[in-house]
Amino acid sequence: MDIPALQRLLEQGRDSALLRFGLGKALLDAGDITEAVIHLQRCVAQDPQYSAGWKWLGKAHLAAGDPDAAAQAWQQGRSVAETNGDKQAVKEMAVFLRRLQKASAGPA
Repeated sequence: MDIPALQRLLEQGRDSALLRFGLGKALLDAGDITEAVIHLQRCVAQDPQYSAGWKWLGKAHLAAGDPDAAAQAWQQGRSVAETNGDKQAVKEMAVFLRRLQKASAGPA
């Protein structure tokens, strides 16, 4: 779905974690990082067990230039994914965290 269609659903009162996830991801893909962060934060606030929401929230924070917030989102998401048995999401977020740690360590 396109962003205006998702925004209309939200305006019609059909708010949900899934809608916020879709809107946040679409906004991030479109380069509207600030709005993406807002919607992805609402996604995980509405459903803290939504591991994909945490994954994309971390990506949005990183795109916004906030690696600490990205790390927090991925750590929370990894914990949620472990609880949910979502092994692929656990692996992905572990990789994101390792890359972030390497980047913050700088050149060897």
